[in-house]
Amino acid sequence: MERKPTRARIVDAACELMLTLGLARTTTKEIARAAGCSEAALYKHFTGKEELFVTVLEERLPGLGALLTRLVTEPGGASVEENLTEIARQAALFYERTFPMAASLYAEPRLKRRHEEGMRRLGTGPHRPIEGLTAYLDAEREAGRIHPEADTHAAASLLLGACAQRAFAYDATGDGRPPRPLDDFAAGLARTLLRGIAPADPAR
Repeated sequence: MERKPTRARIVDAACELMLTLGLARTTTKEIARAAGCSEAALYKHFTGKEELFVTVLEERLPGLGALLTRLVTEPGGASVEENLTEIARQAALFYERTFPMAASLYAEPRLKRRHEEGMRRLGTGPHRPIEGLTAYLDAEREAGRIHPEADTHAAASLLLGACAQRAFAYDATGDGRPPRPLDDFAAGLARTLLRGIAPADPAR
């Protein structure tokens, strides 16, 4: 079997190590060793661990960013509820995979600050999905498919916040799993966000 190019092997190794060891404990030296290359060769492709982390998110994990980018430019391809359901599904998968990677940073304040500085230099970070979903909802609002006074940032925060919480909230339960399957969760979240939970008669 033909060996993968060096860059692909580096990204594969980074993904595996970040998932198993966590971002804080993964070093570029370990990534290079697992990829079968020198650390110098790694730096020919990437500026450091932060850029590698972003690359892993973009190339090896569920495509939340790509989905949001597409929907911002092409918002009318499906119903808003269908789009939000798919966003919720992809977001739940994304956070489920990324939390084990990033959680270790919160135990190392110095490394967390360095990571955040790296994210700023790269122009990215955990705020970007909220911005992307807000931009999509703004496009739908302009198209008249959601309420003209809808708070799109709040709606984006609610949906993505629920997806992020699902990734860790149920580890301590009896079976360690969320109470609803992913597809049911995503559909219910999208439906509830669009319809709200207030009664039809505000006086009730």
